[in-house]
Amino acid sequence: GIDEQDGSLTLAGEIDAEGYLKLMHASTDALVDGAEAAAAAAKTMLSGNGQGLVLLVSCVGRKLVMGGRVDEEVEAVGDVFGQGSVLAGFYSYGEISPFSPSIACKLHNQTMTVTYIGEQ
Repeated sequence: GIDEQDGSLTLAGEIDAEGYLKLMHASTDALVDGAEAAAAAAKTMLSGNGQGLVLLVSCVGRKLVMGGRVDEEVEAVGDVFGQGSVLAGFYSYGEISPFSPSIACKLHNQTMTVTYIGEQ
């Protein structure tokens, strides 16, 4: 949290003395668009028959930003995969995923990770 009185910022994790910190500002519309883009990327990686399991791991920080509109990102992912897929998921405090098949897995935060399991 932010303590305006002493000008400090308390973080959930440690920052290396040589590290740096990026502060973010998000809008609900941008978060929904990001979830939709992640779903489209996951669907493209496996050119399945449109039936399968879609596992969503979303950062709890997104939920805090989105408030009552949190269902919109799940609906956007559902629209990408259609009626033939089952959606399941949970909130986490950080996600580990590659952004594309040729890139190593990395720790992400404030993201929605979409895993699509289906038959070709």
